[in-house]
Amino acid sequence: MKAPLLLLVVTVWLNVQYGDCALSSCSHPPSQWCSSLDSAIQCGVLKQCLESNFTRSRQTADPVEVGLYYESLCPGCRQFLVEMLVPTWFLLGDIMSVTLVPYGNAQEKPDGEKFTYECQHGEPECLGNMIETCLMNLTDASYMTIFCMESSNDVVKAAQSCLELYTTELSWDRVMSCVKGDEGNKLMHQNALMTEALKPPHQYVPWVTINGEHTEDLQDKALNALLPLICSLYKGTKPAACGGGSQRHYRSYCNKE
Repeated sequence: MKAPLLLLVVTVWLNVQYGDCALSSCSHPPSQWCSSLDSAIQCGVLKQCLESNFTRSRQTADPVEVGLYYESLCPGCRQFLVEMLVPTWFLLGDIMSVTLVPYGNAQEKPDGEKFTYECQHGEPECLGNMIETCLMNLTDASYMTIFCMESSNDVVKAAQSCLELYTTELSWDRVMSCVKGDEGNKLMHQNALMTEALKPPHQYVPWVTINGEHTEDLQDKALNALLPLICSLYKGTKPAACGGGSQRHYRSYCNKE
């Protein structure tokens, strides 16, 4: 990821998280300024810490796999993705991989050779899920675009402008061709199959898996302190960001009806 793009994304996140007052007094020694997202923000060196991560060290072990099963309009899903998952990925991108599966508590029904979908938060959520699914199949900038969408007041309305912000290689017309056609329908069916195959079956969203496993303990740790969880599970040499982690508590769920 290019430095200007990453810094732009972080600026968006800071505006969402902290408004115009991103910085507060620094209570950490210089050696710990880049040890966590919170300390970097508090000490006013987030830009420098992020730039220092562009010289990536080689992985010495398999990355920790994080799966997020979610809905595009679920408030708890949006909060976790924007305020916990993506910032952690910024800091630990070398040692973690992320899989996003936008489907959640939707219902799939056969319709000839295709499928129709009913979503927990209505048609706009079905559209948001489909747009994000198509983006992940069409562009390397999908996570940045999805982050931008989920950070916005109106997820679906922001989709085109978010796409144009992060890439010039994919047109909005191409995305909508996927959304409205057989391509998107097949991709969403795969999301449905992945969600239905979860063991144990999901009971709410956001539903988090770590290395393909879901337990209530892992869910709690992921939602409360994802960064230290990833650091503790990574078996290779720890990056500098593993010196600490933010503690935020996300208890908002969209339960299955």
